[in-house]
Amino acid sequence: MRGRVQGVGYRQFALQRALETGVHGYVRNLSDGRVEVYACGTPAELDAFAGYLAQGPRFGEVRGIETQEAPLLQSDGFVIRSS
Repeated sequence: MRGRVQGVGYRQFALQRALETGVHGYVRNLSDGRVEVYACGTPAELDAFAGYLAQGPRFGEVRGIETQEAPLLQSDGFVIRSS
């Protein structure tokens, strides 16, 4: 995610929305000011989650989203990772 996504509760927002939609994976801040999200789930779960991520938290401003397929990682639940 690009935009005003650090310092606005974006990672906590992503965690809560992941719990609501049932996706597994992680969210973390990147050193260049972006936020990285890795998510696994059904197509419907991922679509719902992506919609939330595009909206972002109340004080955030998402200006761009880049998506790509990634190797499947084993994960139980959704976590906030440190940078």
